[in-house]
Amino acid sequence: MSLDRAALVAGSIRLASGISFLVAPEKANRMWGDHEEPAPTTRLLLRSMGYRDALIGGLLVGAAVRGRDTRGWFLASGGADAADLLGGWSTHAEMSASQKAIGLGGAAVGIGVGLWGATRRRKA
Repeated sequence: MSLDRAALVAGSIRLASGISFLVAPEKANRMWGDHEEPAPTTRLLLRSMGYRDALIGGLLVGAAVRGRDTRGWFLASGGADAADLLGGWSTHAEMSASQKAIGLGGAAVGIGVGLWGATRRRKA
């Protein structure tokens, strides 16, 4: 198999997002629409999400550059976004319009990309 460019791009975006949550969780939190200073438990959750995203993104990139099947990592990526969307839905009424658009909208796009990547056919 050749280089999977779509997986490389999607994995790189998730990897970069994860690293940003690990290196500067407060700044990454602001980028995703929250302008308040996060509580310690929020910072813990942001770092946990960072580890998850860095791991999934890194493994998706690794599979892409090695020419391996990337469908499982696309599915894991979409599943992580589905969990974020489901978890965020319970706080939907408390979110600002920008938080809804960025956080929940981004999760919805991520689910779509994950499903697309998991179900697409690649040329051998």
